[in-house]
Amino acid sequence: MIKASSESDRHPFLQRPNRTIIYLSLPILLSLIAEPLTGLVDTGFVARLGAVPLAALGVGTGALSSVFWIFNFLAIATQTEVAQTTGRGDIAGARNVVSLALMIGIAISLLLSSLLYVGAAAVSAALGAEGAVHHLATEYIRLRLLGAPAVIVVIVGFGALRGVQDMKTPLWIALGINLANIALDAVFIFGWGAIPAMGVAGAALASSCGQWLGAIWMLLELRRRIGLSRNLSLGDGVKLLRVGRDLFIRSASLTIFVLFATRVATQMGAEAGAAHQVIRQVWFFTALVTEALATTAQSLVGYFFGSGRLQYARRVAMSTTLWSLATGIAMLFVMLAATSIVQAAFVPDDAAAVFIAAWVIASLSQPLNALAFITDGILWGASDYRYLRNAMMLATACGLLGLQLIASDRSDAFSGVWLMIVLWIGVRAFWGVARLYPGIGDSPFRKRISRSGAAS
Repeated sequence: MIKASSESDRHPFLQRPNRTIIYLSLPILLSLIAEPLTGLVDTGFVARLGAVPLAALGVGTGALSSVFWIFNFLAIATQTEVAQTTGRGDIAGARNVVSLALMIGIAISLLLSSLLYVGAAAVSAALGAEGAVHHLATEYIRLRLLGAPAVIVVIVGFGALRGVQDMKTPLWIALGINLANIALDAVFIFGWGAIPAMGVAGAALASSCGQWLGAIWMLLELRRRIGLSRNLSLGDGVKLLRVGRDLFIRSASLTIFVLFATRVATQMGAEAGAAHQVIRQVWFFTALVTEALATTAQSLVGYFFGSGRLQYARRVAMSTTLWSLATGIAMLFVMLAATSIVQAAFVPDDAAAVFIAAWVIASLSQPLNALAFITDGILWGASDYRYLRNAMMLATACGLLGLQLIASDRSDAFSGVWLMIVLWIGVRAFWGVARLYPGIGDSPFRKRISRSGAAS
């Protein structure tokens, strides 16, 4: 169980800030890497069955990743609320937040799963699946939905445990889920003993079973570390949903821009589309490092805000910003140094001409990425959700306008796509930094915070 804390002045961050940041961030980074690696294993297993099952897997995972993404707001909101209530020493409040988030998430997941189960065939068709691909993708979606409530339990649990700065338990649970998924893949996809080979359906069933094992483990850990409560407040539920609205709009704006940029690049030809896929995947992978730092910043800032120690929250903001910026600069040089390796390994020969310039632009954007991600985490910890929503909407509007103005018949048109992506991330980074330094508008970092955690 968490302990009521009035000892924020003796928090490990204040004694060894750099060591604490690294100590908290590394397990997060490893847990973030675990899922895409397991996705590669899933793909490798199903690829042995042929092109049709592999295409069906792509349709099914694409549909469900979008559905499960909707619930990310619960993880973010839960992490901040638990961090702040823990900082105030409000054990009962932390229990209530976690219990309420679980209840809301499971209820919504059951509703969406029921609708999606009925509409699985229509969703598969909307994503372009036909014939055998359509049949297999529909079957995959329906079997994966059996694990939807478990996915939500794990998502909320990750936010809750990270809110109390327990970063290792989510790592072990993530590894457990993914190892179970891999082991069950081999059994259910290809068959073993009395268990028949189920192909793509087996991959779905393996994922669902792995998620339920993780959910049971997570509930046991939540009960031990934080506790669960039946005394739920309608007002707290409305607050979580209000936060969810802002985070949903923000995430929708982000997704719209990323999808539109991909569409513009693809319409420029197969060469540009191939080059864009390679750069985008590497770009997203490098973001995992700064995302881990942002999650650490969110928990620490939330904790010190809750304890009424604004000066310590500012120290977290400064330290994690410097760490993230240094990481972004390091990623810049790593990407530039790896140019020839990435080109040789992933870029088709006919796409090499458009790849280099765009790759250099993406590499140079790494420090801006770092600033955008870390300021997101810091401001999440301060519950500054509406500001982040508005900043993302502004960045997306600027980016979409810029993409529309690109002349696709120019030889450097594809480089223009990545210049617009840099503009998009640059707008986010600018407004994120400005909210912290000097603290524009109604910045939570300019308010005086009382001992009880109330802003004044």
